[in-house]
Amino acid sequence: MEILWFLFAVGWLAVIVAVFVRRKRGSGLRLVEPGSPDAADPANYGFDRQEDLDIRIPGPDQDLMDALDNVQRTGQWQAASQLLAGTPVKGEQRWQRVQSFGGAAALELAQQPGGGAQWLKAWRLEAEKDAGGAQVHAELLVQQAWRASGGVGSDDHRIILEEAREACRKAALLSPGDPVPYITELAIARGLGYSEAEFDELWAKVIDRAPAHMGAHLAALHYWCEKWHGSREKADAFAHAAAARAPQGSLLAALPLFSVYENLPDVVLTGGFYQSAVVTRAVEGALYAVHTARPDDPMAAHVRHMLLSFLVNMERWAEAMEQVRHVDGYVGALPWSASEDPAAHYAVFRALAVAGYEANGGSPATLPH
Repeated sequence: MEILWFLFAVGWLAVIVAVFVRRKRGSGLRLVEPGSPDAADPANYGFDRQEDLDIRIPGPDQDLMDALDNVQRTGQWQAASQLLAGTPVKGEQRWQRVQSFGGAAALELAQQPGGGAQWLKAWRLEAEKDAGGAQVHAELLVQQAWRASGGVGSDDHRIILEEAREACRKAALLSPGDPVPYITELAIARGLGYSEAEFDELWAKVIDRAPAHMGAHLAALHYWCEKWHGSREKADAFAHAAAARAPQGSLLAALPLFSVYENLPDVVLTGGFYQSAVVTRAVEGALYAVHTARPDDPMAAHVRHMLLSFLVNMERWAEAMEQVRHVDGYVGALPWSASEDPAAHYAVFRALAVAGYEANGGSPATLPH
């Protein structure tokens, strides 16, 4: 679908380059010239410059970055294998790390066709029974399929997804209790158009291994949105059912917000949309989720990035700034990752959050650290 957030960002980018918008209490809008004492500047808060934002991951994971740097610098796969071997198989972090390694390999191959990702090729040749390597290879194929030159539905797309499905099944045999190969296959289910019966069989394997896995639920939500494009009932039902049965401290309470995002209308013709009951309930559920989740939950950054985009549109500036405070520096998450320039997209919303926050009396001194 058309990404509303990207269209919104493009429209506002030109405005922010020239002016910062500030809302005075009870006085409507006025434009502030850049460089004036009133101009809102994200740098005043210690936020990262746009060019320094990391588009690869949603939040900090230094062990992952160290391993990725090692394999790309040396061409040796052992650091990646060791990291995945030491990452619990049923946790969110393993899925994220497999995605990151697979994404890095896909990017290398796109930049150097036939010559990139030699470390992954060596990994698969030299350690064929390594479960981590098999999972990264399957993820690589999925990401290559979605980048295929023919686009979704093309012969190339389907051929690569068929290969990815076989890779997922081989990976599953190497680590029977690990949900990651099945979560990876959820993206294949969407691309190949699994029937509901086929999807239900796959989903049962996922929840049997990791019933509260947020990443798995996000991947399943994509399937329902794709399957029922133009009708949000199935996706909403899935999201709300997962949120209702979420255990205490689970981020699944935020899933309805992602359903709203996936089903956004192509054009929002009224500002009241973001004050609607549907949006408000979804945002409140997501705020509750991040406030009750473990501080180190690796999926919290995904929820906070999504919250930031909605809270800016709702003009809830202080709460938007709270999300920026937690996630700044990393933009490898929706909605930013859906645009061609995730860092620029995020920077637009961050600048709007800062401008609105300061227009309503906020300052670097009043933002908690």
